[in-house]
Amino acid sequence: MATDEVRLTARISGVVQGVGFRYWTARKADELMLKGTVRNRSDGSVEIVAEGPAADVDRMLAWLNSSDAPGRVENVESDVSKATGDFKDFRIVG
Repeated sequence: MATDEVRLTARISGVVQGVGFRYWTARKADELMLKGTVRNRSDGSVEIVAEGPAADVDRMLAWLNSSDAPGRVENVESDVSKATGDFKDFRIVG
């Protein structure tokens, strides 16, 4: 694992379930070669955990906050920390 690798943990709220949000988020993560998971939460939000080079994680966060993200993103709560290397690929779970 490279030393500049970080972990993004984000909770996205708005109209983000039932609109292909997890699918398109996984495709974007694949494009950026990030590893992690995306899942629906019971409160209607979506949770993303993504690891990779800091610049690519920044690109993912910028995409989540842009009009390119599917549905209607109203809020992105995010935290960036040191990557753990727990993931082998990016998956849609739950």
